[in-house]
Amino acid sequence: MSASQSLTMRVQAMRFEARGVVSIELRDPSGATLPEFSPGAHIDLHLANGLVRSYSLCGAPEARDRYTVGVLQDRNSRGGSRFVHEQLRVGSTLTVAAPRNHFALNEDAAHTVLVAGGIGVTPIVCMARRLAELGRAFTLLYCARSREEAAFVDTLSAYGDAVRFHFDDEQGAPPDLQAMLAGQGAGTHFYCCGPGPMLNAFEAACAAHGYANVHIERFAADPATEAVQEGEYSVTLQRTGANVRVPSGKSLLDALLEAGVAMEYSCREGVCGSCETAVLDGCPDHRDSVLSNSERAANNTMMVCVSGCKGQRLVLDL
Repeated sequence: MSASQSLTMRVQAMRFEARGVVSIELRDPSGATLPEFSPGAHIDLHLANGLVRSYSLCGAPEARDRYTVGVLQDRNSRGGSRFVHEQLRVGSTLTVAAPRNHFALNEDAAHTVLVAGGIGVTPIVCMARRLAELGRAFTLLYCARSREEAAFVDTLSAYGDAVRFHFDDEQGAPPDLQAMLAGQGAGTHFYCCGPGPMLNAFEAACAAHGYANVHIERFAADPATEAVQEGEYSVTLQRTGANVRVPSGKSLLDALLEAGVAMEYSCREGVCGSCETAVLDGCPDHRDSVLSNSERAANNTMMVCVSGCKGQRLVLDL
């Protein structure tokens, strides 16, 4: 992360939002106006235990004095959410990366369908607020294991019939997304944020219905994309003319860093988008969870932390 994109922020407030979920309000200690963001954006928190974690912004973009994120205490936490819940306190200071958005809302869509699973509601609640402000038509499906584990229910209930809640313990089964998403028009845009199995079911349902405008946001890397590339290749850096060899089993990011290339990066899992790099020639082997299918097909950019090369050579805008 470059210094120009880092912010020092203070934890102004922490609030209980649902069982296992807290929201964190972050402000500049001096009261400075913060960089703007749009619905779907996220920030990276650099935690005191050395971990960096990405969290979607769920507050109002027009409130330029604060950022608000929601954090679930993950049962399978690798240390990030556990630290937030057990050690982060009001008054703590954190280094925070300025907002980035790879899950941007199309505000001009004829209709919008929002689907949230569990803590995936954080970017979705921001999108719903914006669409309501604009007077745009939308429907929202919020799924959780139980009502007690669902954050921001009261906020979303204010949108009336536009919002449908599905709680597994009350319904006796997970949601049938293929049935719930049926009957939408060709101009509808679909957004989903939630756990991996739900995202896979969402994508399969949209594909079955032939929907084209499909957008997802993952919490973690898709296991199907995690295989390490076999075979080496070369990378030409257009700006300097340097050539970097990437041996079999090594990530492109690590090869670039070892060659002394100054790179922005954070998650190393292909989910945060901070290492996105323009591709000038060659065919990337996309293994990220950021780019859409159409963006992958265009091969204009790649996430160098997890993606590689399908051929022998890439040319990058570095």
